[in-house]
Amino acid sequence: MQTWYGSSFRLGVLGGGQLGRMLIQEAINLNVKIHCLDPDPQAPCSEIASSFTVGSLNHFDTVYAFGKDKDLITVEIENVNIEALEKLEAEGKKVFPQPRVLKLIKDKGLQKNFYKENNIPTADFRLIDSQSELNSNADFLPFVQKMRTGGYDGKGVKAVRSEADFEAGFSVPSVLEKFVPFQKELATMVARTEDGKTCVFPTVECEFNPEANLVEFLFAPANISPEIEQKAAAIATDIITKLDMVGVLAVEFFLTQDNELLVNEIAPRPHNSGHQTIECNRTSQYEQHLRSILNLPLGDTSLLLPGVMINLLGEEGFEGKAVYEGLEEALAIPGVKPHIYGKELTKAFRKMGHVTIVNPSLEEAKKTGRKVQQIIKVKTA
Repeated sequence: MQTWYGSSFRLGVLGGGQLGRMLIQEAINLNVKIHCLDPDPQAPCSEIASSFTVGSLNHFDTVYAFGKDKDLITVEIENVNIEALEKLEAEGKKVFPQPRVLKLIKDKGLQKNFYKENNIPTADFRLIDSQSELNSNADFLPFVQKMRTGGYDGKGVKAVRSEADFEAGFSVPSVLEKFVPFQKELATMVARTEDGKTCVFPTVECEFNPEANLVEFLFAPANISPEIEQKAAAIATDIITKLDMVGVLAVEFFLTQDNELLVNEIAPRPHNSGHQTIECNRTSQYEQHLRSILNLPLGDTSLLLPGVMINLLGEEGFEGKAVYEGLEEALAIPGVKPHIYGKELTKAFRKMGHVTIVNPSLEEAKKTGRKVQQIIKVKTA
């Protein structure tokens, strides 16, 4: 019987970015060998994967050839060639999350229809095929236009507040999502194994950078009532169960002014809203993803210490070889743990790393987090 650890077992990961890098760091503890495919020869995983293949994630032949000699295939990004994964799955390869799940989630229109059909609470929405259709949806204002496919890290999203914004709208198939007056943005990570066991991480609270539309701060645990916590866990578990998905799923919520939870988006992989689990929880989201796709017992997700996570984004006005100012000063502060992703080049708002700050007092962790944000700057030489 083949084991899941050691050189004889080959786990393929589509994508070689920072999520793959942190997955490899956890895989080393279990002696799981990870092999990556990524178009960037200098991707964060390039120097630490057991093997690294340079190639397109969207090219059928490349993805199919990569997966042929792997025992199990997973992803760290949804934008991959689904047809190649479907063929590999049909030939008996295990692919988690499953290709049908990736197909649904990479299309925000299919995603919203899934919520509607399965009674999962979400904001009102409409689907359009072209920019010209914005004019016939003036009665739906204000709304957010989201490209159905291809958007990531805040790209492919536009706020449309009046008809004057129609001219700048996207000209591709899109979701129009009604503006939601919310008090908080929350996220819950949930994992599910092949045999249907599930486990949820404590819900966290997110603050976004208004310019980049990226998470700037994350607080763990979220400042919410036990009832909201339980409801978020129940909705996340309901989603992953109805998807019949294997792996780790991130569920992003709006908490409305009247304390209702609405699902914003989901991601079928380790996620930016789970980075802090490396330091803050008994089991990290990366270890949990490995446990779930390998059908191992799921780990204890309870909180060890409150924490704050800060994304290190490339500073505006700097593009080129990355330099991390203030890193040594930040390392001198108790409870500060930087994670540098190994990206050689920086540019405005590019995710270059993150820092987790742990403290028995979440308020103290927040204070330190604000300080660290001012200390560390990603610039160029």
